[in-house]
Amino acid sequence: MESYDYIVIGAGSAGCTVATRLIEAGKSVLLLEAGAKDNTPMIHVPAMFFRLIGTKRFWMYESNPEEGLKGNRTFFIPQGKTVGGGSSVNAMVYIRGQKEDYDGWRDMGCPGWGYDDVLPYFRKAEKNERLGAPYHGNDGHLSVSDCRYRHPLGYAFLRAAQQAGLPYNDDFNGERQEGVGFYQNTIGAVRRASAAATYLKSVIGNPLLTLRTETLVSEITMENGAAVGVRYGGKGSPGVEARAREEVILCAGAMATPKILMLNGIGPADHLGEMGIQVRRELPGVGQNFHDHVAAQVSVELSQPVGFFGQDRGLKAIRHGLEYLLFKRGILASNLLETGGFISTDGTGRPDIQWHTIPVLSGDVGALPPQIHGMVLSPCVLRPKSRGYVKLRSTDPQDQVSFSPRVLTEKEDVDTLIRGVKLTRKVFRQEALKAFVKREIAPGGPDELDDARIEEHIRTVAKTVYHPVGSCKMGTDAMAVVDPQLRVIGVPRLRVADASVMPLVTSGNTNAPSIMIGERCADFVLRGAG
Repeated sequence: MESYDYIVIGAGSAGCTVATRLIEAGKSVLLLEAGAKDNTPMIHVPAMFFRLIGTKRFWMYESNPEEGLKGNRTFFIPQGKTVGGGSSVNAMVYIRGQKEDYDGWRDMGCPGWGYDDVLPYFRKAEKNERLGAPYHGNDGHLSVSDCRYRHPLGYAFLRAAQQAGLPYNDDFNGERQEGVGFYQNTIGAVRRASAAATYLKSVIGNPLLTLRTETLVSEITMENGAAVGVRYGGKGSPGVEARAREEVILCAGAMATPKILMLNGIGPADHLGEMGIQVRRELPGVGQNFHDHVAAQVSVELSQPVGFFGQDRGLKAIRHGLEYLLFKRGILASNLLETGGFISTDGTGRPDIQWHTIPVLSGDVGALPPQIHGMVLSPCVLRPKSRGYVKLRSTDPQDQVSFSPRVLTEKEDVDTLIRGVKLTRKVFRQEALKAFVKREIAPGGPDELDDARIEEHIRTVAKTVYHPVGSCKMGTDAMAVVDPQLRVIGVPRLRVADASVMPLVTSGNTNAPSIMIGERCADFVLRGAG
């Protein structure tokens, strides 16, 4: 039987962070990852990430029919299935969220998670090439930089947004989030700075680290109600049992973490009973409070071939490849989502919409967009009110979960997106973008559309932004799954550290907050052990 100080399940953003900090402290760690190694150039060359969707580096989770969408259609939430997890396959946008997000966590029953509490951990993680104190760090593992390539449409969008009366912001993670600007990215030396390529790389080769890839955890072994190890297996493996001398730390993400807990009898008693699983610890909140950012894009056709369409084909693709390899610049150095912003549409001054700009037409996974030069400006609801669930589909660990975020089932989310779409269409009509825009593809129609027409457009095109959270929320109430030290309530020696613990999704992309959660978990563990 294998034996380690700690076993970490999931080598994603938080898992790599936790494992690295424990190893740096002299602890032995078994790090288990269901996916493959991060050994393809499509991971490490920034602009190539879009080529990964649908490959073995993704879990392709498909929702149940969504009542809030036109025709009760389903949609996909792709999640990283490789070392580095989401940080190895995402668009590399570095966003922490708003001060009010974390103060809200604190006030909901998570003491020690206010903004002043978490800011030191963001700074500890960060190696920012341009920005420094008081908001940024320069000595951490995670490289954060300005994009080395800036597309002409990005500049045009920023000018148009300012012409529409919106402020420019040079640092979305500083004193204020509101405004439009260029995103900073998790890119270092013009290569993706995933948690695997930064944190984990620093301890690869350390004898304290044992990394197993393409392995699936089939059981969390328990004695007297406490977690003592895991059973896992891979291709052709009958299963291996490993013991944890200290703790088991679950970092599998908002889809897989509740699944693993429920398969091991930790969760809602009624659902476990339906699945024929013996209840080891009743926690009704497992799989509940599931939510995600939802966006409804506005798309336009361009009057000139300036977008990314066709740039990955033929001689153009060869030229871009050579430019990147020889000079570390050009389109392949881009994360594609170079510009965006955070806007208050409800008059409160606190942004409730985030924009991502994409200089090429796109849609939900599996939907082929029109094969023309185009641009998308996608408003996203930052703090959705709609809530859904994650449940087991079967007792087979290899089966995917049954899930639904129940997007747009709360009127407030729809109203926010209506305001966001209206503002987006206004930006597209500004002088700075008129030279590029030939016509509006969707929603289309006259400059002024009534709310009913915009709502129809939203329910037709809305999709998630691949930021699922909340399914094992942190807190002290009856639906909490982990306490404020990330310990699974009533199950000694078991913690959760990933986006599933967020009681509310942060206002923006969730990779940086997940790494912060990993930093905090390691600190909790080491302070408790020391």
